[in-house]
Amino acid sequence: MKQLGFYLFTFVTAAAQPVTIAHRGASGYVPEHTREAKVMAHAMGAEFIEQDVVLSQDDVPVVLHDIHLDTTSDVAKRFPDRKRADGRYYALDFTLAELRQLSMHERLDHKTGKQAYPKRFPATTGGFRILTLDEELELIAGLNQSTGRVAGIYPEIKQPAWHRKEGHDISPIVLRVLARHGYTTKEHACYLQCFEFEEVKRLRYELGWKGQLVFLAGSKIKIDLAELAKVVDGIGPSIGAIVSERQVTDLASQAHALGLEVHPYTLRIDDLPKGISTSEELMRLLFDEAKVDALFTDFPDATVNWLKKTKSR
Repeated sequence: MKQLGFYLFTFVTAAAQPVTIAHRGASGYVPEHTREAKVMAHAMGAEFIEQDVVLSQDDVPVVLHDIHLDTTSDVAKRFPDRKRADGRYYALDFTLAELRQLSMHERLDHKTGKQAYPKRFPATTGGFRILTLDEELELIAGLNQSTGRVAGIYPEIKQPAWHRKEGHDISPIVLRVLARHGYTTKEHACYLQCFEFEEVKRLRYELGWKGQLVFLAGSKIKIDLAELAKVVDGIGPSIGAIVSERQVTDLASQAHALGLEVHPYTLRIDDLPKGISTSEELMRLLFDEAKVDALFTDFPDATVNWLKKTKSR
């Protein structure tokens, strides 16, 4: 596994070609963060596959975008009395054994209860199950071996400050899992990401993470890029911070000048930014004009195919 990871990362960086990051897997086609979404993303040729990570009550890292369960599972039906005072169901309040009883489904809008993306996989069907981080990394390693095409991983530590406030320290737990699967240095095909800059610094300096590290910056960079460059290897801004009203901002060029990679999120063919008519137009702006290094996408096949076409020009 370590040898495969090393090969992929040196190959990608040496080629200096932009890459596709499967956002929560092939989540435009099957429910996010399910086994099926990750297998499909791998088969579509994504160079990296994302894992959002939260903790269970018994400190097992599971792959789930939210600290809440109610928008992507049937938790309210199976455990109707386990919601908190705010009416939400939290993964941290359930053991792994209880989480395994849930049926995961396409994302619903919390306010309306309707499917967030109506044309995607029907939210009432599927019978999908939650994965632990260990299980997902084993799955990707298995696919890497059986197909001979190596995909890297891209875990995000979700709300570490909130987890600590609740009495659970998620970051060292995640780092132990990554180390167990052979992801420890910048030579390995792994980017670790987080939205909280204090935690990013903690990961690097206190917890000793020596691998690739990305600060998720959102729509506005509230921290000086030069300060970021002392700690991280890249930034993950929203697409809106790179392309605004069909014009490319200078954020990517400023980041590149400081040696930072730029990995914006998220390309959704069924939810394009205002003023953008096609995903091809958006990718041209991002890759050809802004020169981003990678792109998070719900539709990895579309990005993989577009990059192949442009590379062959």
